[in-house]
Amino acid sequence: MTRKKKIPKKKGRVIKDLGRRILKILNKDSNKHYNYKQIASQLEINDSEGKNIIIKKLTELATTQKIIEIERGKYQINEDRKYHIGKLDATSNGNAYFMCDDFEEDIFVPSVNLGHALHDDLVRAYVYKKRRSNKIEADVVEVIERAKQEFVGVLQMSKNFGFVLPDNNKMYADIFIPKSKINGASHGDKVLAKLTDWPENSKNPFGKITQVLGKPGEHDTEIHSILLEYGLPHDFPSEIEEEAKEIPIEITKEEILKRRDMRGDLTFTIDPKDAKDFDDALSFTKLDNGNYEIGIHIADVSHYVQPKTKLDDEAYDRATSVYLVDRVVPMLPEMLSNGVCSLRPNEEKLTFSAVFEINQKAEIVNTWFGRTVTYSDKRFAYEEAQVIIETKGNVIPKEISLTGESYVVDDAIVDATLKLDELAKILRKKRMKEGAISFDKVEVKFHLDEKANPIGVFFKEAKDANKLIEEFMLLANRKVAEFIGFTKGKATNKTFIYRVHDEPDTEKLASLQNIISKFGYKINTESREKTSQSLNKLLSDVHGKGEANMVETLAIRSMSKAEYTTQNIGHYGLAFDYYSHFTSPIRRYPDVMTHRLLQHYLDAGSTPKAEIYEERCKHSSKMEELASKAERDSIKYMQVKYMQDHQNEEFDGVVSGVTEWGIYVEIVSNKCEGMVRIKDIKDDYYIFDEKQYAVVGQATKNMIQLGDEVVVKVKHTDLERKHLDFELITR
Repeated sequence: MTRKKKIPKKKGRVIKDLGRRILKILNKDSNKHYNYKQIASQLEINDSEGKNIIIKKLTELATTQKIIEIERGKYQINEDRKYHIGKLDATSNGNAYFMCDDFEEDIFVPSVNLGHALHDDLVRAYVYKKRRSNKIEADVVEVIERAKQEFVGVLQMSKNFGFVLPDNNKMYADIFIPKSKINGASHGDKVLAKLTDWPENSKNPFGKITQVLGKPGEHDTEIHSILLEYGLPHDFPSEIEEEAKEIPIEITKEEILKRRDMRGDLTFTIDPKDAKDFDDALSFTKLDNGNYEIGIHIADVSHYVQPKTKLDDEAYDRATSVYLVDRVVPMLPEMLSNGVCSLRPNEEKLTFSAVFEINQKAEIVNTWFGRTVTYSDKRFAYEEAQVIIETKGNVIPKEISLTGESYVVDDAIVDATLKLDELAKILRKKRMKEGAISFDKVEVKFHLDEKANPIGVFFKEAKDANKLIEEFMLLANRKVAEFIGFTKGKATNKTFIYRVHDEPDTEKLASLQNIISKFGYKINTESREKTSQSLNKLLSDVHGKGEANMVETLAIRSMSKAEYTTQNIGHYGLAFDYYSHFTSPIRRYPDVMTHRLLQHYLDAGSTPKAEIYEERCKHSSKMEELASKAERDSIKYMQVKYMQDHQNEEFDGVVSGVTEWGIYVEIVSNKCEGMVRIKDIKDDYYIFDEKQYAVVGQATKNMIQLGDEVVVKVKHTDLERKHLDFELITR
């Protein structure tokens, strides 16, 4: 239904939010003082009535010590009193929380105190105690920096103006668009709107339409919208494509002479069957002493992508490839990501390698790092390698084969695969014993038709072939980090790119314990070792059960976020003291930086300044988070789209969340999550009980609790908001 909007009034003699507007003026320069005439001038208030109101408000602000009267009639901000800088976390109901390191807990910001600040904005806020309740609240007095300026939404037109209704439920204000700035868009179009202004006395920000995306609900429109909502790129600019085409791709004899030639070593790749960018390959050689030489060969992206080029700048800006349900938005142009750099079979490639001599106990005897030239003898999908591991034979059946035809694998590759699997299992067992946590979460995947419509759901679970590759990639990442960061028994001060993971927050673990106790599980947090052991036991015990996805998700949320930094603190989840990202430079920019720094140190270079790399690490972590959110949104979109065709079916589900406005239910068969609104449960009047993670019927005392098994039916699907409404059938 179309929302009616009034055009915002033009600026006039309006003294709405006068206190906040005065504080904003004084905040611009905390050392400067103002009298009432100067403030009136900045507020464009010229009449005596308005000036008297300003005088009264200045006296009131001084009485509450928000400002200081430094001499008669002259005021400046009181910087010693309750002004703090932090970020805003907006909620879907129009309020927000002020997040600041000065406080242990986030501080509530009612909607009237937002001062035009938006989600994730960097703000200055006045923090105070409410007189009656003594609760702490915050009042935003200044927006220091906007987190984002562009928003995806649907245009609704009136005769002379329009409003964009943002898709993002944390964007609480619709965007006013003058008719002169609709950029050819029509009523009902999904568009990208950029903020241009937000007048003090306007409820709505002003904006202009920069892109028309299409009609809501259309597949390409919605996928493109997801990318733009998070500020992620879609296509490469033409100059980037042209620069990539100009890169010399011939592998010359001169270049080969600079490298270790490993083209004669048995080498193969194992990747997802739909992969096109092959970052890594494994080589395997049995040595005369009974040990094995195992090479982990990584695409030498840094050879082709040089610093201070447009191509490098673009790769840095993107920082990561984005994997949506129906497509990949690569970090590098396709001719590099899927062509020149990709370790395709039967092609010579330039690689950066970690080569290990490993004994029968999977102990590292010798290590070598450096640039190489390699030749991949074979490409396997995970499913094909899994057949070899399970059957210990060399026949790949046609239903598994990448070619669709049955074929026989060379015995040498079969022997190598089986030995690598054996060594990987020893490495994994050691990691688990040392305190690593095993998050083998099931991934939701979709069967798509030729128009990218979801026609089926399946679950992807890591098997031995996946874990084989994982262990050797972990080994390379770990040993590269140790090589740079830890020499002769002590830490070095060399600038490097680390992938770190802090210990979990005790409060989050306590919250996790409260929830999982409802299912009869428990975790022991007495020590780091016991925490890891009990988390692994929890993940093992819950595996395959109805509540598994929910408990695994909650356990992951209780963990700290892994991030990139030059300051090493180790990786808690992997139980590594040193860890980096070295193995995926086609799709991760931090790996490119790791390659460059590793070669720099191999060439005996001195330590570069850490500040530049730390800034790049922060950017990479931020872009990784945005890409992850876009990936999750694309999955939600596909789930909603899939459920549109199943609206009359009943599904078994598990209550995965409980709130004051409804219960979330996850369908067991396809992991789709939707909401049953409390007002739609008709057999009683239900109230949210926070302590019991439940809603309770007031007359019957019936309880619907987190983890309960229920039956639901789809009531409504909203593709634009990526939301499902369920109807509760039985509980």
